[in-house]
Amino acid sequence: MASIYFLCRVGLVNHFHRFIWALTASLSLVFAASGLAFAASANGSNGNQTGAKPKVLKISHQGKRKTYAKRPAGRIVRPARPSDGMRAGLHGVADPLSLRSSVAYVIDQETQEVLLSKNEEAVLPIASLTKLMTGLLISEAELSLDEMITITQDDVDTEKGSTSRLRVGSTLSRGELMHLALMSSENRAAHALGRTYPGGLQVFVEMMNAKAQLLGMQDTQYVEPTGLSSKNRSSARDLAVLVNVASDDSLLREYSTSPAYQVAVGRRKLVFSNTNRLVRNPTWEIGLQKTGYISEAGQCLVMQAKVAGRNLIMVFLDSAGKLSRLGDAERVRRWVESIPAKAPGPMTENLIDTPAPVLLLSVSS
Repeated sequence: MASIYFLCRVGLVNHFHRFIWALTASLSLVFAASGLAFAASANGSNGNQTGAKPKVLKISHQGKRKTYAKRPAGRIVRPARPSDGMRAGLHGVADPLSLRSSVAYVIDQETQEVLLSKNEEAVLPIASLTKLMTGLLISEAELSLDEMITITQDDVDTEKGSTSRLRVGSTLSRGELMHLALMSSENRAAHALGRTYPGGLQVFVEMMNAKAQLLGMQDTQYVEPTGLSSKNRSSARDLAVLVNVASDDSLLREYSTSPAYQVAVGRRKLVFSNTNRLVRNPTWEIGLQKTGYISEAGQCLVMQAKVAGRNLIMVFLDSAGKLSRLGDAERVRRWVESIPAKAPGPMTENLIDTPAPVLLLSVSS
């Protein structure tokens, strides 16, 4: 009898242990599900974290570790840094042609008649339009275009961190570097031109500013030869003066309007394209051009072109959108072509219904 009682007791204890184990397992699963739901909710509330790594929730159950990977937070596309013109409110000024550039200036090169002006006195960063002055000084110095120049670490961009296909150690002629700087806006090429100028880079920058003053460009300041620095600043009026002078230089005209150019760097052959697609458009007759962009300057463009039989100088600064500066040039061309053969009267912001404020930004030191 004692044996039967002992066996029954043992059976009840075993059943009780199984019950406790099953209850523990059920509660663990419930807690695990609750933990996942809370983690998903927390992940949704933190979805604004860009590039966050997936977090892992680990739950211990019966001595085993199970991992549940959370989905990574959604990627947030951050807006581009506003340009100086945007921050100054220049884009709030309307114009009859609905241009996307906050600054526009168009003149007849022969008569100097102003055909269109919009915020032409605003002093803004000019980005790679700087290279037009760089090229002008190199050309006027009559340095040997065949002299070989090697790209060094000093030519690497530490201002914006931009890349270049011209590796450190690449050797090209001065003429090739000048061609790439004007046509393809090659920053290392432009910097190397200034660095190897007689007297060095500092002397070259001083010469850039001296040339600007000599031309009467009172709103213009240069601190380096590429345009990567936002401290290189000018106004549309000053840039029109520079384009007028530069367009008389046959070398600058040829280099800036080449559709493409190939250079041999060691065993490599590199083909560069013009940053202004209008030079490949047969409906345009462009004598000289230069594009530019950094976030502080927006999209920029200067050109000398023949439109409706007239040699025009066009300046567009702080344009919003990658192709908008070209679109503005097309709008101006259609307007000039649509008016009678008689010289058009000046178009300014005073023609619009809402008076445009007169804005003049100071040059940074």
